[in-house]
Amino acid sequence: NKLLQSYVSMGSDGITRVDYARWHANAADRKALHSYIIEMSARKPSGMARAEAFAFWGNLYNAITLKVILDRYPVASIRDIKSDNWFDPKAYTGPWRQERVTVEGKRLSLDNIEHDIMRPTLKDPRVHYIVNCASYGCPNLMNRIWTAATLEADLDAAARAFINHPRGITVLANGNLKVSSIYKWFIADFGGNDAGLIAHFRQYTGPALAQRLTATTRIAEDDYDWSLNRAQSNPKPRS
Repeated sequence: NKLLQSYVSMGSDGITRVDYARWHANAADRKALHSYIIEMSARKPSGMARAEAFAFWGNLYNAITLKVILDRYPVASIRDIKSDNWFDPKAYTGPWRQERVTVEGKRLSLDNIEHDIMRPTLKDPRVHYIVNCASYGCPNLMNRIWTAATLEADLDAAARAFINHPRGITVLANGNLKVSSIYKWFIADFGGNDAGLIAHFRQYTGPALAQRLTATTRIAEDDYDWSLNRAQSNPKPRS
């Protein structure tokens, strides 16, 4: 919590940003993040209640992602960091395929945490609002950890914040929707079709957007911005 509150803040664009430059320059706080990951890896999520495990995996995923960026900072995008498995074609798309932590004796990558543990076991589309991939296009990174006690309220708040922001949903002039590519990549988690996605959106839209969705049945476009979610005061690294 202390680290997140020190380095994560809301930008003028409604997106939380990380002051990677200042965090990278503070060796003690970089070590503290590493120590947090080691502490988390010693726990046993298999024995946790669902809400506790949900929060555990989300916090571990986000902490590892932050460390990946800080270890290689400055970078323009998380996709500039590759996994080390040369025999895996997907290793070239980003850092998600490299095993980075051991939990209950099993080596895990970020992809393992999200796609092999969280999505299939929790079976909750709000997984996509808890994990953060250090990108402008991603749902906001909170400036505090996830906890079981406030999990449901925080997940719903995260869904509302993203869905009601233009990078989540934009209603086009013709009434069709332009949505985050997250909803297309993982459409199976949101009902498997456009109708399922729109039904999900309607659970969290504010009054203005809800009214515009009443006559919408089609998603026309999707988009995602992989730019690093760096603090606006940080110098922009070269791509």
